[in-house]
Amino acid sequence: MIAFTIRRLLVSIPILILSTFLVFLLVAWGADPLGDFKSKNPPPSAAEVAAREHALGLDHGLLVQYWNWIKNLVLHGDFGPSVQGSAFDINAELGRRTWVTFRLVICAIIIALILAVVVGVITAMKQYSITDYVATLIGFFFLSLPVFWFAILLKIWATDINNSLGTNIKTLGPPGGQWGGIGSWAGYLVLPTITLALSSYATWARFQRASMLDVLNSDYMRLARAKGLTPRRVMVRHGLRTALIPMTTQVTLDVAAIMGGTVITERIFQWQGLGTMFINGIQTQDTNTVLAWLLISATLVIVFNLIADLLYAVLDPRIRLA
Repeated sequence: MIAFTIRRLLVSIPILILSTFLVFLLVAWGADPLGDFKSKNPPPSAAEVAAREHALGLDHGLLVQYWNWIKNLVLHGDFGPSVQGSAFDINAELGRRTWVTFRLVICAIIIALILAVVVGVITAMKQYSITDYVATLIGFFFLSLPVFWFAILLKIWATDINNSLGTNIKTLGPPGGQWGGIGSWAGYLVLPTITLALSSYATWARFQRASMLDVLNSDYMRLARAKGLTPRRVMVRHGLRTALIPMTTQVTLDVAAIMGGTVITERIFQWQGLGTMFINGIQTQDTNTVLAWLLISATLVIVFNLIADLLYAVLDPRIRLA
């Protein structure tokens, strides 16, 4: 297992480097970091523009810019200067905001995954029953809801409940981004986590149901029942374990979508996380800020792919031997 893990880590490194290069090219071609500066009235002189380009390292070719950027990142952990000036430290902002967003992403994935597996297994075992039809209807309801609309609805409903009952359901992020203790930030997590979790749950539950149905109708499940194993052991040890393998792939592929969903969710609930930082970076054409967010997102996808590979090996020992 250790050799398998090391092998997968070594494979992930060139993938991550290639991802950074592609992301760098896309951002460099898509935005002019000095666009706002050049459009000032009166316009800055050519010398001032040249000085800003030199300070930001934009007076070199793209390959040299990438090399300088990746070198600083690897050697010093520095994502580079921001076009917003020295008052905006990208590294410090990332350090403050990353954990804010990761709390949301991790909580949403855990809740969505637990719900999806439980509902998927139950609906597969009770196929074409009232339970199956109700769960299917609820699933399609959440599938049809756009994330931003669902988030706005939750915010409106929570505000109405607060006004009617005098409760204190937190509809906005903490003032100034100050989270306080666990009791404080858990309250802020409720509505954004529900938004992201239910959007993902609907897809995963349908996927888990289909995967479970394939397993339930397989020959080795009939053989396990014929051998006299208890229904619980047949379902958990032989059925669920096999059905989770394709589910693992689906969850891994959806991590990027969940990260994208945080951009909208954080904006609506006014969270000071990575999503808000990404939007601000796009509005100011701050390429290094956008690059930092995209790199973290790409890293998260690669890490979850690695976790998925390790889970494959746990769920199916034959993969470790391949």
